[in-house]
Amino acid sequence: MQKILLVVLGGAFGTGFRYLLSSLIYSFVKEPSFPYANLVINVSGSFLIGLLAELFEARLLVSPSMRVALLTGVLGGYTTFSSFSFETYSLLRDGETGFALLNVSMSVVLGLAAVWAGIRVAQAL
Repeated sequence: MQKILLVVLGGAFGTGFRYLLSSLIYSFVKEPSFPYANLVINVSGSFLIGLLAELFEARLLVSPSMRVALLTGVLGGYTTFSSFSFETYSLLRDGETGFALLNVSMSVVLGLAAVWAGIRVAQAL
């Protein structure tokens, strides 16, 4: 139960930070023609999950509760793309190239198909 609460609290912090950063970026970019904030958030979140996961594993003694609060909670609230990137990297690192490519292609293709399907369902209502 403690881990769930830590993930929820971390997620709230990550989501809030995502909103603040996105607002800051779009305060400088008027009428954007490209999703700059999403790109910055996805790339920075991917960097942070790589950095923290490696530090937690190799150098820093971090409790499992703190690890889940930061990696799943904070970074999960900040961007789920970081988890996707780290899991795909882990597959590549472990020699599972086929599964890595499958994860990338299915996530993108099915994600776009799900957006399209959601739009079509909403239009039908």
